[in-house]
Amino acid sequence: MLKSLPEWTHLTGHAARIALPENHLKYLINRQNRLENFSIRGGGLFYDFTRQRIDEQVLHSLVNLAKIRKIKQRFNQMKTGEHVNNTENRAALHTATRSFSTDPVMDSGVDVMPDIRRIRDEIRQFSADFHSGKIAGTHGKLFTDVVVIGIGGSYLGSEFVATALQNFADKNIKLHFLSNVDIDNFGAIIDRIIPETTLWIVISKSYTTAETLANTNLVLQFLTQKGLQAKNHIVTVTSKGSPGDDPANPVLKSFHMFDFIGGRYSVTSAVGGVPLSLYLGYDRFEEFLKGAEEIDIHANTAPEEKNIPLIAALISVWNNNFLGYPAQGLIPYSSPLSKLSAHIQQLSMESNGKAGESNGKSVSGHDEGVDFYCGSIIFGEPGTNAQHSFFQLAHQGRPFPIEFIGVVNPCHDKYTEKLKGVTNHQELWANLVAQSQALATGKEDSNPAKFFPGNRPSATLLINDLSPKNIGRLLAFYEAKTVFEAFIWGINPFDQYGVELGKTMAADIRKEIAGKNKNPDYQFDDRDPVRKFYLDVLFNKKM
Repeated sequence: MLKSLPEWTHLTGHAARIALPENHLKYLINRQNRLENFSIRGGGLFYDFTRQRIDEQVLHSLVNLAKIRKIKQRFNQMKTGEHVNNTENRAALHTATRSFSTDPVMDSGVDVMPDIRRIRDEIRQFSADFHSGKIAGTHGKLFTDVVVIGIGGSYLGSEFVATALQNFADKNIKLHFLSNVDIDNFGAIIDRIIPETTLWIVISKSYTTAETLANTNLVLQFLTQKGLQAKNHIVTVTSKGSPGDDPANPVLKSFHMFDFIGGRYSVTSAVGGVPLSLYLGYDRFEEFLKGAEEIDIHANTAPEEKNIPLIAALISVWNNNFLGYPAQGLIPYSSPLSKLSAHIQQLSMESNGKAGESNGKSVSGHDEGVDFYCGSIIFGEPGTNAQHSFFQLAHQGRPFPIEFIGVVNPCHDKYTEKLKGVTNHQELWANLVAQSQALATGKEDSNPAKFFPGNRPSATLLINDLSPKNIGRLLAFYEAKTVFEAFIWGINPFDQYGVELGKTMAADIRKEIAGKNKNPDYQFDDRDPVRKFYLDVLFNKKM
């Protein structure tokens, strides 16, 4: 058991020591060689954890924990095809989708790389035909809009990357995301597009996801009303042989997904590859893949002490399990990274949201019950917007660690007008630097309203610019960090049974609603008066 390890016991003792007044962050950060000892460069990233509540002893014990848990070995096993998704007896090979190595990657004795290369080639060719006009709509008009139909991992990662790389979108294509089953999401998109020049991409591994099917049904009816054909306007990204890959229901093109890639890890597969290549061009998508591959190699080969995502994961475990912080802020000081926190929220909370001795779920490879909390509540907003939103709580209310992200060179560097002697980008960085410093040191004041306790941990991750390669690096950093956290805790980050219960209940309620639609005299089950109340409101259209 994890908690019985000497390293865990040592860290528990360190937590009590770090809580002493003399180990307040305002003192820790001023210790000699703090930056040199508590920052790492690698894989095109710079990770500064000087303002975390750790010292040399804590860092040493955390690294020892990773070694005794054989975390790097587990990552290599994942990367080379071992079935680390033990609850579903599957491999987890998202890293293979951005591998440009000639080495085979085996899953149950079969090299998966030929299929992955084939899919990449199909995406490259489809993108080229799309941009050249060889592929066009029903009436031969060139496409101007692309709408992704999918929910969760079928769109969040792609939306993050598309937003981050919007300054590279020079193909005159507008990209939209129809994710919510809310009819207002559909209506808003319909109001923005031209039907004859719109391509729809339906993304669903099983092609059974209720929300995606409901939206696809709307789109099919919409196309029929407009005199357009699905075979000219719909592309599917789905499992081979699924209902979305049925020759009886022809579409423009079907791209295949694989069981060994989970939705939230699928951005570098066809899930992201198809829409991003149409939006950005295939060459830029490939640069994005190569950035992700660079971090995969770093995570797999860098020693524990210099392994950026592993150190970040160990700090996350330290903050969660030893310092008792239940949440983490994710604050990019870059507007194009505005969708990052939404993607990492799903990546982290769906992967590692298995917690508490109350459920006793056997989730580790050693069939142990979990008797401590795993995962953190992830939320965020770009800086400086976040400073004018929830940073009051961050500074003077309930504390939570923050991960800041800084971009050294903005996309729009030609605007250099100054106010108070600085440019806008310099003003942004002044706030980035100041916030982590203020959280750490706080401020003494005899007026309680102006007193800042400080001692609030943060880390800062820097990328040089918002190029496709750096966005790939950023994506892979968070994927590796999430996986490393799970391997430390001994849980499976590749299943998501926690989302099933609500879906099952929704299916039961759906049957009641369908019964009422079919027969207006149908009476809702009154054994649950609260549920009956909401269904009555739905049909009466008033509260």
